[in-house]
Amino acid sequence: MAEMRVVVKGKNLEVTPALRSYAEKKCAKFKKFLSAEQNVLVEVMMQIERGQHIAEITVDLTGLIIRGVGKTNDMYASIDEALERIERQFTKFKTKIQKKIQSPRLGELAGGEVESEVAQQLQDNNEIRIVRTKRFAFKPMSVEEAVMQMELLGHDFFVFSNASTDEINVVYKRKNGDYGLIEPEF
Repeated sequence: MAEMRVVVKGKNLEVTPALRSYAEKKCAKFKKFLSAEQNVLVEVMMQIERGQHIAEITVDLTGLIIRGVGKTNDMYASIDEALERIERQFTKFKTKIQKKIQSPRLGELAGGEVESEVAQQLQDNNEIRIVRTKRFAFKPMSVEEAVMQMELLGHDFFVFSNASTDEINVVYKRKNGDYGLIEPEF
């Protein structure tokens, strides 16, 4: 049976019971995207930065990650805006997403965000300062899937394992709106 877990967090902001309830109620609509045996994790991060109320919502549909951000002068409106962005992304890529979430998952994400010992040593020596390290499992995918995942995350680049070459590649968004692909050459 499908299970949906909603995690609500605040940064520089106390999450009131009313705000938590609103976010959980609004995020419940993601149940309609689930298949019978699928689990989904929805993370809602709320913060106030320079007078702006920012709601960042990340939906993990069994390995496929969709992210939406809302910035307004009201946290409730920011949550609504972030959810609207996620729904637009889901609608845009609906058939591709349906195929992707129905396929078996290769593995759980490995470790999440972890600051490495090397980064800490560099920081202690006042050299290059790495403030975040992300670790994740590489699932082989096509270039088209990598571009879709990059767009869903709202990033300018995406590192992936190319299914056709079995090598690590990078897709990126060019200034003119087209996409680029970086392939290693040995």
